[in-house]
Amino acid sequence: MSVVGHAPPPFFKRGPAPLARLVFFVTVCLVLLVTDLRFHTLEWARVVVATVVWPLQRAAYAPVEAAGGLGQYLSSLATLQGENADLRRRQLATANQLLRQDHLEQENQRLRALLDMKARQPAEGRVAEVLYAARDPFARRVVIDKGTQDGIAAGQAVIDDVGVVGQVTRVFPLMSEVTLLTDKDQAIPVQVQRSGLRAVLAGAGAGSLELKFLAANAEVEPGDILVTSGLDGVYLPGLPVARVVRIDRDQSFSFARIHCAPLAGVERHGHVLVLGGRIAPPAPEEAREPGEKAGKGRRIKRK
Repeated sequence: MSVVGHAPPPFFKRGPAPLARLVFFVTVCLVLLVTDLRFHTLEWARVVVATVVWPLQRAAYAPVEAAGGLGQYLSSLATLQGENADLRRRQLATANQLLRQDHLEQENQRLRALLDMKARQPAEGRVAEVLYAARDPFARRVVIDKGTQDGIAAGQAVIDDVGVVGQVTRVFPLMSEVTLLTDKDQAIPVQVQRSGLRAVLAGAGAGSLELKFLAANAEVEPGDILVTSGLDGVYLPGLPVARVVRIDRDQSFSFARIHCAPLAGVERHGHVLVLGGRIAPPAPEEAREPGEKAGKGRRIKRK
């Protein structure tokens, strides 16, 4: 039933056939492709479309870029953490090596100075290492790593690159005990380098020394250097021993109290030089009598 003046709409709306549509659109596409290929007429349209679509492309690609950036950041963070940990380990190892190198350089300098001291002194010597200090708190003694097997004997003098350290007092097969100058039971004959005055230097404990049996008006001043006199036959003459630091002159006492400080590293260095017997200088060739063989003593003529 229809309304007056209006026809009812068709139930199915029919248009061109699907095959006709396919043919039409394929033809249009081919024409556009040929035209654009030969005359580039659609270049402007391609530019316009690319410009309009670019923000949409960036917005669509943003999550992918964010995910890739996050993964790269996490990967680089883990790599940097690993590199930092490796660098810290290397730094610690290098710091240990640098500290040991500094220590070895100082030790090398002391050993070279000891060898130079050995070359200057006309006596045999052997470099020894200080192992530890004696357990007696009232004595100033150290133990070195050389003993009778190395030719060390009791009574030998011990020096460092600066001066006298002490004397070997007890010897074992593999180690020896050295009594330092600062021990209260240790004494050494010395003389004032400036004036030549002879005296006896004794240990006073606590790293100090005292010059004994000098008159109150003795020619000694603070700053004077004391060297070995060589009268005891143990120490070579001229070895530096101590420096005068303070003099107490009291007229009520017969002797002055002269306080001294050792020049050598008595309680510091880790290596020392143990001096052996003195080396007698060889006799000159012209001093030998005719018929005297080299290496033998001079013949004594009997009357």
